[in-house]
Amino acid sequence: MHTKLVVVSLALGILVVISPICLAQHMNAKDTPCQGPSTTAEEASCFGTAFERADAELNKYYRRIETLEAGGDLTNLKIAQRLWIQFRDANCKAEYDLYEGGSAGPTVKLACLEAMTRHRIEELETMYGWRLEKFDK
Repeated sequence: MHTKLVVVSLALGILVVISPICLAQHMNAKDTPCQGPSTTAEEASCFGTAFERADAELNKYYRRIETLEAGGDLTNLKIAQRLWIQFRDANCKAEYDLYEGGSAGPTVKLACLEAMTRHRIEELETMYGWRLEKFDK
């Protein structure tokens, strides 16, 4: 009986540790562009392409905002963007490190970079969208 209790306790302990890691993966988020069954190589390729696309879109949007801002507002934007990049990279490295060199690590990191970049565009749209609309009129 005691052995059975130890085994069940260990199994539950492992599930408690592993479950949040699996659920926390950006690659499993509901809004991920790469869904459905696929191989690790296919997922890495999909997330790599999706990240490149999101990064290009972010850079394009950021450049549009830069043309509108000046002085302290432009300085604040540049500081915030540099800090956001540092945060994004550190956050995605932390998620990658959860896999301790395993084969899923690179895919997870790409998924994290893509998701955070896509969400940064949304943040900038919330902050500066009204100014861009006003300028475009």
